[in-house]
This record gives sequence, structure tokens and C-alpha cells, in this order.
Amino acid sequence: MNLVDAKAQFIQTWGSLGAQWGINRTMAQIHALLLVMPDPLSADDIMAELNISRGNTNMNVRELINWGLVERVLIPGERKEFFVAEKDIWKVATYIARERKKRELDPIMKVLLQLQQAEGDPKDRELKAFKDSISNINKFAQQTDRTISAFIKSEESWFYSSLLKLIK
Repeated sequence: MNLVDAKAQFIQTWGSLGAQWGINRTMAQIHALLLVMPDPLSADDIMAELNISRGNTNMNVRELINWGLVERVLIPGERKEFFVAEKDIWKVATYIARERKKRELDPIMKVLLQLQQAEGDPKDRELKAFKDSISNINKFAQQTDRTISAFIKSEESWFYSSLLKLIK
């Protein structure tokens, strides 16, 4: 497989994978393109490579920046904005985990806490079944939250331990 075909296949596959991670397909494809390119790309470059509109490009690049997966870079003498992806896959995974936790898990945990306060006759079997189900889901959500938080913190711990080693 030549480089052009391999790059196209990677971009398509990363796009499909991104949809499973909670990122829309085009956003993931832009990220994939920036991930494999050796130099920063402009919005025009991205549009040409992926055959997408300016609005779609700008909206998705902005969202990638919000997720921390892409950053703007300035190139001396250029008036255009250029973009580069975070290439450390461990950081990419932690950024995605952090954003998904914030957007998906945190809100559901808040709702589950409210639902556990449902009132009614303590002898009512339906209320008991409801509260038991919500309690079990909440326990699972809390364990998931702890696991994701540990994963995110592992990156921070690695950074600080590495920094301390450099200082010594």
C-alpha cells in the first residue's frame, strides 16, 4: 500500500473510531490528518485534503482546540492560521477521557444523585425497586468516575515525577 492510500485509510478509520469516542466523524478525520502530517496545516490545506467546506473545517477545528487535541500555531511571514495536532497518543487519550467525563459522566451523576432522593411510601415495592436500580447505576457511575479520574491523573503524576527527576 502506498503512502497516499495508507494515509486515506488511516483518516477514514480514525474518523470511524472517533465517532465511537464521542467525536463526530469529520472532527476525527481532521484530527487524523493533522496527527500524521509533519508540518502544521492551514484551514485551506485541511479543506483540500478532506474535501470539506470552510464552515465544516472551521467548526471542527475550533472544537478540536476546545478538546485540547489541536492548537493554533503561528508561522512567521504567514497571515493564515495553521494547526497542529497533539501527537502524544497518551495525552490524546487523556484529553478525550477528560472531555467525555465532563460532558457525559458528570451530568448523569448529578441526575442520579437527585433521583436517589425520590420520595414515597417506604413499603412501596415500586419505589424500592426504583431506588435500588438508581443506587446500583450510581455505584457503577461512581466507580467509572474514579477509574477515569485515576487514568487522567496518571498522566499528571507521570509528568510531575518526570519533572522531579529532571530537577534532581
